[in-house]
Amino acid sequence: MPAGCFLTAFSFYSSSICNYPAINRSFSLSGKNGTNGKYRASLIMDPQSFEVGRLIGSYGFMNVTSYSGFQSQLEDVGGLKFQDVNQGNVQIRLYEGRVTQGPRRGTPIIFKVYPGKQVGGLEADMMASNELKSHAFLQSSSQSICQNIQILLGGFETRTGEQWLAFRNDGKYSAADYAKASSEKLSKNRAPGEQKFWNPFEESQYIKQKRIFIIKLLQGALCGLAYMHDKERLHQSLGPASVVLNTMADKEAVYLVPRLRDLAFSVDIQFSSLEESPSGLSEGLWRRARSAGAFTPMEKRAFGIADDIYGAGLLFAYLAFIPFCEAGIIDSLSLQRLLESTFKLDLAATREYCLADDRFLEAVKFLDMGDGAGWELLQAMLNPDFRNRPIAEAVVNHRFLTGALL
Repeated sequence: MPAGCFLTAFSFYSSSICNYPAINRSFSLSGKNGTNGKYRASLIMDPQSFEVGRLIGSYGFMNVTSYSGFQSQLEDVGGLKFQDVNQGNVQIRLYEGRVTQGPRRGTPIIFKVYPGKQVGGLEADMMASNELKSHAFLQSSSQSICQNIQILLGGFETRTGEQWLAFRNDGKYSAADYAKASSEKLSKNRAPGEQKFWNPFEESQYIKQKRIFIIKLLQGALCGLAYMHDKERLHQSLGPASVVLNTMADKEAVYLVPRLRDLAFSVDIQFSSLEESPSGLSEGLWRRARSAGAFTPMEKRAFGIADDIYGAGLLFAYLAFIPFCEAGIIDSLSLQRLLESTFKLDLAATREYCLADDRFLEAVKFLDMGDGAGWELLQAMLNPDFRNRPIAEAVVNHRFLTGALL
């Protein structure tokens, strides 16, 4: 799963991408045959059609290396496991850029650069190829493209082996960036000597705007996930860093359009694919499926969808707590340990614990809306038994995410 996005400031420079030695080897999509042929022909694959701007950041992916028993009583009802997680070898670089030729000339883009085999190994090539293939498939639908999925405009491979994917620039920030900034702002507002809200109404409006923003963020991310599942694709790396935002201002929630990115680990769950031998990127998923008692293609498909929902549940918990807590109070891993290890996914017990700690008060109030609708939804998404988790469409239509409670 993606680690947090680490943004680094660099002075701006501009250079034509054609200055880089480039070829269209494994990324050649000019063919018009096959399921995705029509859309593939419209992707921009000529390196001279792009211009590169400044480096805007980088991030890595986490590797799940082994699976050990969690709790025997949980193994019996869904195979929930502890996971040994380490930093992966593949480091992604992000650049600004734009299209310089053709009908999309002037379109701002974000380049996502996978290292070549010498640096990132075979895994980097597999991830880049899978991400491109997944986007091409999702964008080949005869229906309109879902607005909650990042749009791929093209890509190419350099002679040094780097894989460059060009995405439409619909925002440089992630949900992780938003949560961090929101938490730091809260700390600043509460710091000694800082100007406080001058009246209770102003503070209540601030909290209400934050709630609206987070609910719209979650609803957009789940709409994107529901679209992927409807098209027989799993995301498999859903987290705060894999949701890109076009704004981070709470007061601009009406303009917010969250979009899912990072489809490098996306898995095809069409029955024809499930009957084939798993690829290197999906082996971990199907190993967990087997340990949970999912063996047939139908059971594996159900497990995969439920596994995405569990990831979405952890994203929900992250956004329900981090933006409402001061910086340094809790982070994603501490929150996950609190839910999984300390309280064994018992959200009622989690609530009682958080209610006794004033640092979590606003997070508890947020999930308490609608007579505990937030806790209800979170409990369903994090159900230890994968068979009892809701589908993405049901989550999107849950009363907590429809906005009715606001």
